[in-house]
Amino acid sequence: MPAELQSTSQGQTLVLTLRHPELRNALEPAICAAGIEALNVAERNPDVRCVVITGADGLFSAGSSPQRLQALRHQSAPAQVHGLDLLHHWIEAIRTHPKPVIAAVEGEAKGAGFSLALACDLMVAARNAVFAMNHVHAGLSPDGGASWSLAQMLPRALAHEILMCGDRIDAARLQSLGMVNRLADPGRALHEALALAQRLNDGPPHALASIKELVSEARHHSFTEQLALERSHFVRNLQHAPAGETRAASADPRA
Repeated sequence: MPAELQSTSQGQTLVLTLRHPELRNALEPAICAAGIEALNVAERNPDVRCVVITGADGLFSAGSSPQRLQALRHQSAPAQVHGLDLLHHWIEAIRTHPKPVIAAVEGEAKGAGFSLALACDLMVAARNAVFAMNHVHAGLSPDGGASWSLAQMLPRALAHEILMCGDRIDAARLQSLGMVNRLADPGRALHEALALAQRLNDGPPHALASIKELVSEARHHSFTEQLALERSHFVRNLQHAPAGETRAASADPRA
């Protein structure tokens, strides 16, 4: 069965399912290209409020397949760069997407699969899920923005440990480190992610888009610059009808 990214709708939530049974949902170029296109379509569709990324057959993704890595080793440097571009474009599309993106992780998320989960805004993981940045075991450095994500989320020593040792990490430890938002019973990660998505779907999309942009930009701004950006977003969001309705409700003591 060829690699594919299945796209389904659950109310106002778009669910993208990685499916490549023979290679444990490896992130092949076809899947990455489909992911970029799916996010472009979701951005233009006002009926989509949230996106959930998950994997088929009880696992998230084992990252890049050994076969693909072996083939890349024998290609020219420009071809090797091109081989990573689609993955990185998809990761960047997730980071910059104006709507919330949630990872629902079952089974394993390794290598680029772990990077993909980290790129999402929120993560729900089954209690028995396992994660690993196992690039080092193949003599490789990380891809998919993993070094950036871990350096932003963790103290330097912990980021080094995860990337340099390549050990398996359980979901409970990742939650204790602030990298997993919700733990779910095995087989229930997608269900819990959809419930979280519904909570976000009930919120004002313009405000959620502002929050995502503000959090992303905060890393590059001084405090004074961030205050100015917050002011700009706040005033812009005041012009939306839901903001007016919220102000009226907060002024009503019965609300």
